[in-house]
Amino acid sequence: MKIVSKYLSLCFTGLLLCHFSAAQDFRDWAPTPPMGWNSWDCYGPTVTEDEVKANADYMARHLKRHGWEYIVVDIRWFVENDKAGGYNQTDPRYVLDEYGRYMPATNRFPSAADGSGFKHLADYVHEKGLKFGIHIMRGIPKEAVNRKLPVKGTNGITADRIYSPDMQCLWLRDNYTILADKPGAQDYYDSLFELYASWGVDFIKIDDLSRPYHQDEIEMIRKAIDKCGRPIVLSTSPGETPIEKAEHVSTHANMWRMVDDVWDTWPHITHLFDVCQKWYPYIAPGTWPDCDMIPLGRISIRGERGEDRNSRLTRDEQYTLMTLFTLFRSPLMFGGDLPSCDAFTLSLLTNKAVLKMHRESTNTRQIFQKDGKVAITARHPGTGAVYLALFNLSDSPATVGVDLRELGLDGTVKVSDLWNGTSEGKISGRFEKQYNAHACGLYLLK
Repeated sequence: MKIVSKYLSLCFTGLLLCHFSAAQDFRDWAPTPPMGWNSWDCYGPTVTEDEVKANADYMARHLKRHGWEYIVVDIRWFVENDKAGGYNQTDPRYVLDEYGRYMPATNRFPSAADGSGFKHLADYVHEKGLKFGIHIMRGIPKEAVNRKLPVKGTNGITADRIYSPDMQCLWLRDNYTILADKPGAQDYYDSLFELYASWGVDFIKIDDLSRPYHQDEIEMIRKAIDKCGRPIVLSTSPGETPIEKAEHVSTHANMWRMVDDVWDTWPHITHLFDVCQKWYPYIAPGTWPDCDMIPLGRISIRGERGEDRNSRLTRDEQYTLMTLFTLFRSPLMFGGDLPSCDAFTLSLLTNKAVLKMHRESTNTRQIFQKDGKVAITARHPGTGAVYLALFNLSDSPATVGVDLRELGLDGTVKVSDLWNGTSEGKISGRFEKQYNAHACGLYLLK
């Protein structure tokens, strides 16, 4: 009987260890490209708790059933007196705890006044069936270094013993670099994610990691997330992430930026097409090259770039953006103010056929990109149907097409337009259409 009990005990322990090991594979936390809302494009570093809640309310009512789930508070939520149109780097009032970790500014996030950080706001988001995310900068706060604040989990190590001013972020000088070889360095990152896990954070975007590529800090962050006991999806930012680091980043992050911030101008979109060409081989479940946020709808209410406005992209350009993002299987982080959404913008975010493609397609590849014409294709693994997008990036109307053999198709196929659901009829040999400048088509071929 004792032998049986011991055997059962060992089996149970083994099952627990297997479960723990499987649960620690961060790729399992984002099996499809994450979809959500981020405060940056419309509120810059000034978003408030009420604005976050309003966007969560809208997502729960209108977008959750379509797969949208993350609500992300972007940059500098720990500064009491930041400003629109840039950053207050003259006299910022930071909020930190006794261990040199940023805390929400309570004049903007009043539910944090009891010292619980973002716990109450995260609870609000979770109660709506959504997930909560935050943005941070890599490194350790300069103020923590200047005040020689202790690093939690160490025996007397202080912030001034784990930092370097070298490689400081050039565009926002809140933090210093953390030196991985210093005692206490990993402990500091561990303490951050222990805190974020206690708040209920599900997603974290970490800035100034990818350009230049800070491999040591990325590795410390990966270790800290894996130790914190909570599955937190990791997004590295901004781009361009070096292609020579593709293997490293895909074994440490769930998503990584390919470009700098994408705004509502046509050159930002055409640049994305150029950069995407390098990253098709790295699209994989749990690890996603990231086209950046979607600058559609009402943006820059108090943003970093320009005045309060609706997206300056034309409707054709907006279809082109959304077709690239969805067929490329980029994470979808909407940057506009959701409560201000018009019917057209909402239609771009809720098209069932397009989102099914985004969620389920495989083997995405570019067929060609030449003279302002682009063709991209993918397949549905279950049905074998082929997805095809044709783009005219030029400034005048043009005909764009492909031979069906390039798609692995023979004989006659049925073609339907994914965006409007209409039939294009049956074709054989070649499929081509004329498109306006900056326009595209997205099709399903059976």
